[in-house]
Amino acid sequence: MGLFAPWFLAGLAGLALPVYLHLLKRQTAKPKAVSSLMHYESRTQSSTRHRRLRYFLLLSLRLLVLLLLILAFANPFVNRNAATLASNRLVLLVVDNSFSMRAGTRLADAKEAAMSVLGAKGPARAQVAAFGSQLHLMTQPIEDQSALRAAVQAIQPGDGHGNFGELSRAVRAMAAAVHTPIELHLFSDMQRGDLAATFSDMALPDNVKLAMHPVVTKAQPNWTVEQVNAPGQVWGKDAKPVHVRAVIAGYGTPAAQRSVSLVVNGKTTATKTVAVPANGRAPVDFPSLEVPYGFSRCEVKIDSADAFPSDDLRRFAVERSDPRKALLIHNYGDNRSPVYVGAALSAAAQSAFILESINVNEAADRKPSNYAFIVLSDVNTVPSILENSLAEYVRSGGSLLIAAGTSAGARLQIPIFGARIVETRDYSRVPDRYMAVGSSDSSYPSVAKADGWLGVRFFYALHVDPGDARVIVRLGDQTPLLMEKHIGEGRIVLLATGLDNLTNDFPLHPAFVPFIEQTALYLAGSEHQGGARPVDAYLELRNARGQAQGVEVTDPEGKRPLTLGEAASAQSFQLTEAGYYQLRLADGRNNEIGVNPDPKESNLDVIPDDVLSLWQGKGSEASQQTPASAAAPPAKTPQTFWWYLMLLLFASAVVESILASRYLGTQREE
Repeated sequence: MGLFAPWFLAGLAGLALPVYLHLLKRQTAKPKAVSSLMHYESRTQSSTRHRRLRYFLLLSLRLLVLLLLILAFANPFVNRNAATLASNRLVLLVVDNSFSMRAGTRLADAKEAAMSVLGAKGPARAQVAAFGSQLHLMTQPIEDQSALRAAVQAIQPGDGHGNFGELSRAVRAMAAAVHTPIELHLFSDMQRGDLAATFSDMALPDNVKLAMHPVVTKAQPNWTVEQVNAPGQVWGKDAKPVHVRAVIAGYGTPAAQRSVSLVVNGKTTATKTVAVPANGRAPVDFPSLEVPYGFSRCEVKIDSADAFPSDDLRRFAVERSDPRKALLIHNYGDNRSPVYVGAALSAAAQSAFILESINVNEAADRKPSNYAFIVLSDVNTVPSILENSLAEYVRSGGSLLIAAGTSAGARLQIPIFGARIVETRDYSRVPDRYMAVGSSDSSYPSVAKADGWLGVRFFYALHVDPGDARVIVRLGDQTPLLMEKHIGEGRIVLLATGLDNLTNDFPLHPAFVPFIEQTALYLAGSEHQGGARPVDAYLELRNARGQAQGVEVTDPEGKRPLTLGEAASAQSFQLTEAGYYQLRLADGRNNEIGVNPDPKESNLDVIPDDVLSLWQGKGSEASQQTPASAAAPPAKTPQTFWWYLMLLLFASAVVESILASRYLGTQREE
């Protein structure tokens, strides 16, 4: 027992005050008339009666009130075993359900261990949570054993990648909210790949006690399909053969032969045998992938030879479709840009687009909605009918590439894009006679595979005020060169120079082919068609401006995870399960995606004991490997009872008030 504020005990000196006040009580009597004092003997009157205390019960209550008040301010406490304070601790049971817990009986063993802890927790409140890539609370803090056990049994295996840094962050937020000691029980395979980037990310607050319950104690050998490289789209019935390459990896495995199969829509189309070195990797190639029109569900899988068959395949989706039409509208005297753009599309995009080139005078009778995207190249004047038609095409979700060239220099602004032309810049007059790229956004698709346009020389460009447009590339003098702007539901990409070899040498440079290829795929909305994504990745459903029509998403179980409200407004969607997702996007396109777990989950190596000890805060002591390990001395927790003193003080004050009123009334009557 102790006191949090012992200096308040100095107030005990004030207990003398009620005693002193009671001693000041003087004996009073009314004088009586006597005929003569001669018959009375003269003597000294005793003062004992005047010093005698009266109203002992009232005095005791007043002393008790002062004593309780002083003790309440001193805040006494007693040290009690923290494990026995059921109302002052929270038992948090976290069961790891990441993808690696599918190996063997790991998840079942974790649930069984959690049930044992629930049975021994006593009357304390408990909360059950599942942990994969994020912490998912299964219950509120409750004492109902049946509800807690049902929550543990309801935990299903997941496909996410565990991250102990994310777990620690969630527990830190919980500890700051509940303000009570937390007894954290973690049931996991303690996979080495789940460690955070830095150990500080896994730090736990002082009021959290970590108890680990590993379901395995050593690494297990495992083979897996680590990676698959395959295109998401092929075009036409006479398209070039599609090449598929896979990487087979072994973790803690001996050298072995593995049989690898390519499966298309549930049918095995090719099988090869590959020699995987001990604890190493081996590539395997399939030179020809034959898929029918539409979306095909494809897999690369190996023969199962370990206790973790769930990672013996990787999924991807491939769409075969006819080439899409693209339209290039150029100036009447421009014969260069159609040649360069057409050659780049034919060389890079695997015949994904059929380019139709016409001059501006022939474009009035074309219907823009028939084309995947449209290019305006070096057009000096745009007829109002064509301009209105292209503007409506963009607002309805179409895409447009505008190459300004030299003809637009006489205008005040870029048509449809709406940017004001500040001035024309002729770099043939500067000392170097050209201007190179100064900065670029490498995350933009048109720039990502073009090496930042290194070595490209620009002789002429328009200085355009970008306004609210996104600037992707700037020249060395900070002139905006490549910009993007969203108008309505569509987008426009503006190149402030030409697509010929007069305003620059870009068409003669190797970076021109990937620029045209990626720009075409981006404008046509095909840059993310088919293919594969990792679990927990986000898929863009709409462009930055959003669209009013709904989006349909079907998960691998055939369910629709989005509500009607979310389908009408969601900008992105998180892929939380492994399997195939079907999507009808906001622009009317259909898509299918193969989703795979993180390859890190296939490495079943465990965290070393010394690292686990540091995480538990035990220093060099041995970490708790099993629930039967020797327990540390029980921690003591100070428990204050000043609140009970205040309740007793209030009751004493009420009784003192009643007695004081009674005694004062008696005195007045006397």
